[in-house]
Amino acid sequence: MDKQGNLYTFLYASAMVIVVAAILAFVSETLNPIQSKNVEVAKKIDLLKSVGIESTAKTAEALYEQHIGSNTKVISMSGEEVEGKAFNIDLTKENRKAAEERKYPLYICTLDNGNEKLIIPLRGVGLWGPIWGYISLNEDKKTVFGATFDHKGETPGLGAEISKDFFEEPFKGKTIFDTSGTFTSIKVIKGGGAAGNEHAVDAITGGTITSKGVEDMLWNGLTGYKEYLKN
Repeated sequence: MDKQGNLYTFLYASAMVIVVAAILAFVSETLNPIQSKNVEVAKKIDLLKSVGIESTAKTAEALYEQHIGSNTKVISMSGEEVEGKAFNIDLTKENRKAAEERKYPLYICTLDNGNEKLIIPLRGVGLWGPIWGYISLNEDKKTVFGATFDHKGETPGLGAEISKDFFEEPFKGKTIFDTSGTFTSIKVIKGGGAAGNEHAVDAITGGTITSKGVEDMLWNGLTGYKEYLKN
């Protein structure tokens, strides 16, 4: 009886494992397209926000098609256009490659007034995990028109403040090249927002490491586009 009981228990447990695994696989397969769609919509919301266009999950796709659509490019570090679809490029994967081997996606947004803005996506690392953002440039290809940032798990009230308007707004009007054409990026440092400083913004009080992460993300990300922007 003991052997039969053990066999029954084993078979029952095995069957339950198989059933649960099948259910989880089915749920995962069913939800995966929905999750992927949500990620796409969130990305479009952030892209539009970087140029001051507010959108929601219901309006983002239509507004994206209206203002950006297929008007995108993929470039190399040397500034040349290469094959690829900008929206499908995974920057996290690209950042694992040598800089000169990466593909750099670029979005061109046409505003209602006809002005064109370049949108550059960015990926980096904060204190507790990934951070990311989008920075848009004016027609001169050096002056910031807008910026938006977000994070996966930075500390609320400290590093998480990078996603707040008070941190993003000061980027507007900053320049990533100096008057001689040298690439400067934008520093994120204490006192960086002082009057007359065109290449820096204030760091977040108590969020030093995350602020440094944003600064590094800007430098590393924008470096890949500087030849294209200069030429």
